[in-house]
Amino acid sequence: MPTAARLGAVALSAAVLTGTAAPAFASSASTGASLSASPSASPVSIPVGLYGTGDPTYDGVWRQGLSLLALHSQGVTPAASAVDWLTGQQCADGGWPSYDADPAKGCAAATEDTNATSAAVQALAALGGHDDAVSKAVAWYRKVQNADGGWSYNPGSASDANSTGLVVSALAAAKADPASVARGGRTALDGLHGFQLGCSAAAAEQGAFAYQPDKSGKLVANDAASAQAALATGSGFLPVPAGTAAASTATAASSTAACADSEQSAAQYLARRLGSGQEHLTSQLAGASATPDYASTAWAALSLAGTGHLDQARKAVDWLSANSAGWARGAGASADAVLILSAHATGVDPTRFGAANLVAQLEAAGPAPAATAAASATAGATTASTATAEKSSSSFNPWWLVGVGLVAGAGIGMYISFNRSRRRA
Repeated sequence: MPTAARLGAVALSAAVLTGTAAPAFASSASTGASLSASPSASPVSIPVGLYGTGDPTYDGVWRQGLSLLALHSQGVTPAASAVDWLTGQQCADGGWPSYDADPAKGCAAATEDTNATSAAVQALAALGGHDDAVSKAVAWYRKVQNADGGWSYNPGSASDANSTGLVVSALAAAKADPASVARGGRTALDGLHGFQLGCSAAAAEQGAFAYQPDKSGKLVANDAASAQAALATGSGFLPVPAGTAAASTATAASSTAACADSEQSAAQYLARRLGSGQEHLTSQLAGASATPDYASTAWAALSLAGTGHLDQARKAVDWLSANSAGWARGAGASADAVLILSAHATGVDPTRFGAANLVAQLEAAGPAPAATAAASATAGATTASTATAEKSSSSFNPWWLVGVGLVAGAGIGMYISFNRSRRRA
């Protein structure tokens, strides 16, 4: 059942349509959509320490975790206020909400978010010095695990592949063996594998993940779910260690990967999908042409690099370097963060990502860092103009909320968790 927060998003999305006909969304929403209707809501106050200028209601913790991870991967020491904001969002029981405007009042259990918690855990584990917060989060994950071994976006709903994969990555980052986190005899890895298409599927779909089973119980391959869940098949987590394409020749994803091998078959599926799409994934609105899916492509690169397939991952990142600038400008901090992470994982310099310095852009979107890596310290020329564009853009993107409302009945968890980096952040 949708939570109160999600139902509120549905109502708001209807309001911002102002008579505009609503498109029918596919299971993975388009990254290139736009909406001419203007929101009637007043601008949201952006908390001190938060990266990005967009409304944090549905993605504040998510984008903060990704931003801290990305900057850490580049040797940047974030401002204390950025880390304090993230730790201050944690609920008393160990989970994190998507965003809590007044942490002093305490969290409502219905607002706690397994995906946001995953980003927070991985960020704090990478930064170090936050063992208590991380341990509390692991305990919370154990408490809200479903009987199938998986997790939903908000506790109490059916498990989904994206959320389960993100939790597995968080557990691995926290040094909690996912194979030991179980409910009713079903481990976290059992829950993850339950969404993966195996040897009985058509050859082209073996290794893919479904977001959830369809109404008949059938698993249907979904590229967005596959891109994000595949990293967890090898218990990988963020930031994926830096590598070079030359080091991956022995582990290239190939047709010889056994369909029964979760990690290798997932990599094979992603490599095949990227190769058939000119090294990027696509998404499609019903009745419209397919458009590039930048977020899915970046997560696919992370998953491939994290499972040892750097050659294939590098091709996707090279495509993103040449083509993602417009998307990143529109999507803001969380887009910069996931692009930095994918570049770092494949040995690409994120300070020379096409014509952009992604590190400088992300630094400019938040509080001044405590210490800046030499590579990004020399790139101030692009920072001022990027910061001006970031601050002058609307802090509210109604299209993202429209999407939330329209998919409330089918796949809302995946839409919110996966497409956060597609909205203005």
